[in-house]
Amino acid sequence: MKSKEGDLKVWWIPQVPMKAFEVPVKTIQEAKLILNVLADYDAFQFENNIKPDYSNAGGLVVFEDGDWFDWHHPETDEDIDEYFSG
Repeated sequence: MKSKEGDLKVWWIPQVPMKAFEVPVKTIQEAKLILNVLADYDAFQFENNIKPDYSNAGGLVVFEDGDWFDWHHPETDEDIDEYFSG
């Protein structure tokens, strides 16, 4: 599917460095839920000895001007974590 202006997607790397897992999302609220679930799942795997350690990373990107960029709130310039922490 071709990306269009304003599209959003979550990216997640469960073990740095490796290729990111990506999933399209419709809203920043959906993105935050997915990011929280992925983080909780990584912690669950670690706490239950499924994986010995991990160094994960994730975020939200938006399609603008033909490329993907980190999402920031258009009025406050907060990233997704800052936006939901306040």
